[in-house]
Amino acid sequence: MTEEAEVRRMAQDIVAREGGYVDDPDDPGGATNHGVTLATLRRLEGDLDGDGDVDRADLRRLTGTEAAEIFLRDYFRAPRLDALPRLLQPTVFDMYVNAGGMAVKLLQNLLRDMGEPVAVDGVVGPRTIAAAARAASAAPDHIADAYGIARRNYYFALADRRPVSRKFARSRAGGKGGWILRAESFISPRFRLTEAQFRERVAAWA
Repeated sequence: MTEEAEVRRMAQDIVAREGGYVDDPDDPGGATNHGVTLATLRRLEGDLDGDGDVDRADLRRLTGTEAAEIFLRDYFRAPRLDALPRLLQPTVFDMYVNAGGMAVKLLQNLLRDMGEPVAVDGVVGPRTIAAAARAASAAPDHIADAYGIARRNYYFALADRRPVSRKFARSRAGGKGGWILRAESFISPRFRLTEAQFRERVAAWA
């Protein structure tokens, strides 16, 4: 598979994980379709039905193919995720679609924990690119797992602070919710929480 085909497969996988149209009032991102928010579609002036405005009707018309192209242009190439080591690209790309610049801040915090002197500004600049390359070279078998664990911890912390978000981290049956399953899909099985560990972590939630 060529590098371009691999990147396109990453975008298509994100579209598949995001699913179709969702308008959950508890989701701070608002209405989404294939992971693209209404705010993003408005920024892109995506008047897909030609009625002179950009609203939920336009968002519903968005296809998975169109969403993948938006992700490639605005969430992968524009923020320079393509300059990161390839073993980090799938997980950081997926997180960028989910949380914007926070995806890069998580990486920068991880790099700082590894001793790299980078700013935590959410921008993939020359220093972050160089630091990520060094970290990936030093710990090729662990860097993606470490990022995935940091991402999982971010979701837990968000749900700790915002009770209405807990339904995204814990299922109705009490098991792992979508956020945690998504983060752990990029973590090696040996570092995923067992059901018992997960339930212990969220036991304090009402």
